[in-house]
Amino acid sequence: MDLTNPLVYGGPAFIIFILLELTYSKNHEEHHDLYDWKDLFASGFMGVGSAILAAALKVISAIVIFEFVFELCNPEVNGVHTNILGYQSFGYAWYVWLLCQLADDFTYYWFHRANHEIRILWAAHIVHHSSDNFNLGTAVRNGWFTLLYKPLFYMWMPAIGFEPEMVVFCLGIEALWQFQLHTVLLPKLGIFEKFMNTHTMHQVHHAQNVEYLDKNHGGFLNIFDRIFGTWLPLDDGIDVKYGVIHAPNSNNPIVILTHEFKDIWADMKKSKKLSHKLMYIFGPPGWSHDGSTMTVKQQQRQFKEYAKDHPKKSFERPN
Repeated sequence: MDLTNPLVYGGPAFIIFILLELTYSKNHEEHHDLYDWKDLFASGFMGVGSAILAAALKVISAIVIFEFVFELCNPEVNGVHTNILGYQSFGYAWYVWLLCQLADDFTYYWFHRANHEIRILWAAHIVHHSSDNFNLGTAVRNGWFTLLYKPLFYMWMPAIGFEPEMVVFCLGIEALWQFQLHTVLLPKLGIFEKFMNTHTMHQVHHAQNVEYLDKNHGGFLNIFDRIFGTWLPLDDGIDVKYGVIHAPNSNNPIVILTHEFKDIWADMKKSKKLSHKLMYIFGPPGWSHDGSTMTVKQQQRQFKEYAKDHPKKSFERPN
């Protein structure tokens, strides 16, 4: 089946919607500071670079990896692709598309969550969170290194029988949905908040407030966040601060791309023990061998204890 990646059309649409949001914000006083010009240009540069690399790596990720895995696990038997477990590959029926999109959403949840909980992956993903602004420009501020390992999370889908081009198409649809989540101009969506990942939930995801850290990793849906304990709705009583705790404090794309990798290298040199060095690479962000910095879970545990004892005082972040 010949399918066109929806991101082919999404790219021009992204630019149009960013310009519309930018124009709206500059003509409405309450949203006048929604965009910062230097930050927008940095995000745009990251987005263009990511798009170019994505197109170049498509040959490897989609054609080579997914096709290889599909053919390996679903060899042709009498002209029909048959899974090694004995059933026919899934084909292109309408309900298979729905199942593929659901499988994509499940995979995206764990891929996204891993990017927040494994430091070497966070070093690649932090690019997307490094802006202090939350707008459609931030949506295209994507890390380049994530493209190298993202396909590995999705290999199981062609392995069990989903057609490779179907998987790639669903990945594109997921990316379109993720783009439009990056806006503060839309209100809560009523009943859709029960099962969809919405704009306000993604505001939580991009916040650096202690209680909001590592929440709402979902793609289309919030059901996996609810099931696995990472869902949290937006509290209108909390003043949201966007960005990351240890920001690059730079609009230089090279600094934005590499600053967390440099921090990992610096932390590895703090201890001579191999186990400590490996934890600085593969442990959760914020882990330290001497307790000088704290992980998200440690911070949130301390935050809850502090709030219980000092309900009227603000919490000072330990990191």
